[in-house]
Amino acid sequence: MNRDILIEYLRDLPANRRVITALDVPGPKQALDLAERLGTGGGFVKVGLELFSAAGPEVVRQLRKMDRNVFLDLKYHDIPNTVASAARRAAALGASLCTMHASAGRNAIAAAAEALATAELPPGAVRPALLAVTVLTSLSEEEISEVRPSSDNLQQSVQRLARLAWDCGCDGLVCSAADLPRLREAVGPAPLVITPGIRMAGTATDDQHRVTTPRMAVNAGADFLVVGRPITQADDPAAALAAIAKDME
Repeated sequence: MNRDILIEYLRDLPANRRVITALDVPGPKQALDLAERLGTGGGFVKVGLELFSAAGPEVVRQLRKMDRNVFLDLKYHDIPNTVASAARRAAALGASLCTMHASAGRNAIAAAAEALATAELPPGAVRPALLAVTVLTSLSEEEISEVRPSSDNLQQSVQRLARLAWDCGCDGLVCSAADLPRLREAVGPAPLVITPGIRMAGTATDDQHRVTTPRMAVNAGADFLVVGRPITQADDPAAALAAIAKDME
């Protein structure tokens, strides 16, 4: 499936399937229990570093058996051959989205994109969309300047990395909703955008520096929202997810 068709397919999903619940839990039992509590509306879930380190590929297989789309958020950052091999494994597992750092560079991005375009897929599966992480939402301007000294400010870094990723074959980007307007100025409306750091109005921001509401994120150009604690720590995760989906519409 080429890039344009894949992006259109994902954008056409209903709002409740464009809310990605972050299963940031310590083990597979907690992850599968939480996925079950999301109900029929909780179609998309994120498997990140914590869960994948604890449970490995099998938790992705189990979530797929529950008819969950999986955002495999491992943020590849390595040499081109390694990220290409990892991307092929994500496709073989049936993941719907996977991530890498745009700062891995041109050759690594292109290698991962090519690997996904030619990967062997499970029966009935669609190839994963490759998403580039520009700047982590947990980083403040001061922290960015500390780890990556540059004349670029935060917005300039996001724009530069976004253009690089799109030009090298990524299907979309991961970035803060606060960065979205200028990002869209840089790359236009075509790339898929997944936005973390989502909180409902009036709730705690926890350790995220750049957060926004679901409605604000969609209005700024986000296609998918990644939501963790506002859903996973709610008394009724399915109801919390439904409220976020309604705010998107």
